[in-house]
Order: sequence, then structure tokens, then C-alpha cells
Amino acid sequence: MNNNTNRYFIELAYKGTHYHGWQIQPNAITVQEDLNNALRIISKENIETMGCGRTDTGVHASQFYAHFDSIAEPEEIKIWIRKLNSILKNNIFIFDIHAVNSNAHARFDATSRSYSYYIAKHKSIFLRDLMWFTPLKLDVNYLNSLTEILKSVKQFESFSKTGIEPSTFECELTEAIWIEHEHSYQFTITANRFLRGMVRAIVGTMYEFNKSQLPASLLLDIINSADRSKAGHAAPPQGLFLEQITYPYLTKLSQSPFKI
Repeated sequence: MNNNTNRYFIELAYKGTHYHGWQIQPNAITVQEDLNNALRIISKENIETMGCGRTDTGVHASQFYAHFDSIAEPEEIKIWIRKLNSILKNNIFIFDIHAVNSNAHARFDATSRSYSYYIAKHKSIFLRDLMWFTPLKLDVNYLNSLTEILKSVKQFESFSKTGIEPSTFECELTEAIWIEHEHSYQFTITANRFLRGMVRAIVGTMYEFNKSQLPASLLLDIINSADRSKAGHAAPPQGLFLEQITYPYLTKLSQSPFKI
């Protein structure tokens, strides 16, 4: 980081339906690319953002953080929020921009991440981009017996995308729960970190368990196998939301209007 620049965390939300995920990639429209371009227009600087993580094509975020460096002072930065929201596409919304220490890192400093996956009970033309519809009735009590198994383990290689070798397959889960609403089901999971494709793989696996009413002990066998092919198919992307990121030095939480 240049000594003449300041570091900022930008807090945003986005609807991922028409994006190929967060991270810049060739020949594809991504959230990061649109955000970088908007920041460069306003700042007249060659700003590059670093996100708190990745989301896949079609996945949403009701809270997401990225950091960037700029020569602009904090008082000037606050004016950028309105300007950014005026030029960004309607699928991205900026909540706030926080001044942070020069060594703060949006990805590595996050202490927890929370995702929710939403399944609609009835087909809806209005929610089809935000929920997975299935006519199958879910047994929430049964599904929560499966979540107890998830919370008792730390190795999640069976739910990680193949062909990707992270430094470790270990994750510390602090929450995993299914909730039934009037018109939908919601699965929420919180951990210190997640593997690529992990949440959708878990949801898809539990859905198949519910469909066949498999013994809960079989889930532990799948986890211990460390074999992605033993687990179920990944649930579709549109039902998945990254909903909360926590940092030891940020206490303000935005109330996202995009939360279902």
C-alpha cells in the first residue's frame, strides 16, 4: 500500500442473477468488474477491489465487503456512496464505506460468514430468481437432526468442488439450522470459512436425504469418506445468499432491504 493512500472497506449488496459471480473473469460480467469501473469513474484512480470471498454465478449477497485503497480522505469518501449508487446497475447497492487500518483485509480478517438458502413451497414467477422451488415437503425436524451431525465435524471435503485444492478442508461451524416459514424454508449456516460450493452441496445432500428419508448416520459416512461423489448434487444457485460477514473491528451492521 502506498503511504499516500488510505484503505477502505466498501459494504454492498447485489443480486447475482445476471452476474457470473463476484470475481473478475475474462469474457464474463461480474460484480467486481462493475464495482471497480464505478469506483474508477468517481475517483479518477485505477482502483482495484479485493472481495471478502467469492460467489458463484447466480448467487446473491445481502451483505458483502471489499477493500480498496485511495488517495481520497474519509470525508470525501462518504460522498462517493450516493454517486456510486447513481451510476451502478440496479443489481448492486452500496450501503457504506468504512475507513480502516492500512493492513486490514476484507478476505483474511473476516471472523465468520453466514449464508442462507431459501426454498419456496409454491412456484412463483416473482421469486424464481431468489428461491429454489420444489414441490417436495421438507421435514424440518428431520433436517435439523442432520445439522447436528454437521456441527459435530470439522472436515468438509465431501462438500467441496472437485479440482480445487484449498490449504485445508477444515471449517468451524457455529450455526446450521432449518426454519420453516409460511411460504418457504430457510437453511442458515455460519462458519469461520467455507469451501467452494460447500453450502449448495450441503443443501442438495440434505434435500436428497429428506426425499428418501435416509438414516441420519449415513451423512456421517459421507463426511468421513472425504469424497465429493458420495454427497448429493449441488442445489441451484438462485436460492443462496451470503448474508453476513463479521470483522473484529467493524461493529456496524447494515439492515439489508434485500433480505428475504
